[in-house]
Amino acid sequence: MRRAFISPTKYVQGENELLNLGYFIRTFGDSALLIAHPDDIARVKEQLNTTSDKFNVTFVEGGFGGECTREEIARLQKLAEEKKCDCTIGLGGGKAIDTAKCVAEGEALIIVPTIAATDAPTSHSAVLYTEDGAFDDYAYFKQSPSVVMIDTTIIANAPTRFLVSGMGDALSTYFEARATARSYSGVNAGLPCGVLDGSAPKVVGTKAALALAKLCYETLLEDGLNAKVACDCNLVTPALENIVETNILLSGLGFESAGLAAAHAIHNGLTALEGTHHYFHGEKVAFSTIAQLVLENAPKEELDEVLAFCVSIGLPVCLADIGVDTVTVEELKEVARKACIPEESIHSMPFPVTEEAVVASIMVADQIGREYKQKLG
Repeated sequence: MRRAFISPTKYVQGENELLNLGYFIRTFGDSALLIAHPDDIARVKEQLNTTSDKFNVTFVEGGFGGECTREEIARLQKLAEEKKCDCTIGLGGGKAIDTAKCVAEGEALIIVPTIAATDAPTSHSAVLYTEDGAFDDYAYFKQSPSVVMIDTTIIANAPTRFLVSGMGDALSTYFEARATARSYSGVNAGLPCGVLDGSAPKVVGTKAALALAKLCYETLLEDGLNAKVACDCNLVTPALENIVETNILLSGLGFESAGLAAAHAIHNGLTALEGTHHYFHGEKVAFSTIAQLVLENAPKEELDEVLAFCVSIGLPVCLADIGVDTVTVEELKEVARKACIPEESIHSMPFPVTEEAVVASIMVADQIGREYKQKLG
């Protein structure tokens, strides 16, 4: 049985780290295509000017349109070629980062998140959308970003909700990795279809990836609340540094090299409910993690530990917390149908999963979450 592990070439994190961006550009050349929303560029313009002067590098601003579309990618690739850019920088949130991945196609790529809301920055994959914002396709590249640079001063000054959402996304990492390991299911770090013998070779996760996923969960419990308080105060503390690393690096390596399971599939199903559209990815994943624990009949002590953590930092524990005040069984059946399509990660659970079981797990998770909050008053 083959194993695989994938990661960025270099991960750098610290206060005012953006001032060193020019150094990493210099490892490729003297110019970089900068893909970022104008608002994100405005937030860090002073740091960009400083690092540009210090290292004598040039930023070619791409004028990112806001959606990771095939048209936008083609436009930016043409611009990079015309301006002879030596590398590509994705700065800001998820869509700018994914667009940069697609433009770079696995070569000379620097990722600079300005929020710690998801674990996407370290991965070798991206999500494409249509011009009107609908899902288009997934894209995978031959390697992860060359450099992932995190300036924790910038993260600490972003709205706390982003950091908390990132903890929700990270919360599922260990439980999904554990399920994937128990079922010997394949992971995203594997080779693409057709590389060996004209078929998709099954590649399972490594012990290293599972250990990182477990450390991800342990760090959330240890530092999550203190990191939230620090972010509320726009301050960088050791706890905030630990949680930024957890949200981005530990969770990123964990999901990609140790696998996804029911939580992210249920999240994808929940997007069928209109009320969830106003909530962040990680907020919905937090509730979906509780549903996965119900689905696998996890020990009560473990479930209570997850509920206590979520409530302590303000993550959702019931459907009302993600905008679903009322829901019918028929609507939940549609959620379950989406969660259980053949290509979904829910089939990495170490037992067969039916749509009926998913409906039941969501309903019970919702009831448990509501009762837990009522008990706390």
